[in-house]
Amino acid sequence: MLMSQNDRLARMHYLPGSLRQLSAGDHVICAVSGVKIPLDMLRYWCAARQEAYASCEISTRRHLEGQ
Repeated sequence: MLMSQNDRLARMHYLPGSLRQLSAGDHVICAVSGVKIPLDMLRYWCAARQEAYASCEISTRRHLEGQ
């Protein structure tokens, strides 16, 4: 029986400039806001922190907090 990937959290490995999907799923969770990010909308992440971000603004804010 095939399992649906709908509403299933994906495990990702974030790399500089790319990412690798480690387990099947259709979304990840923003490390700051907690919102679901569909994989086809995932554009922002931090390889050093292994975190995904829902928007450019959230990503920038998180980066500035770490300095």
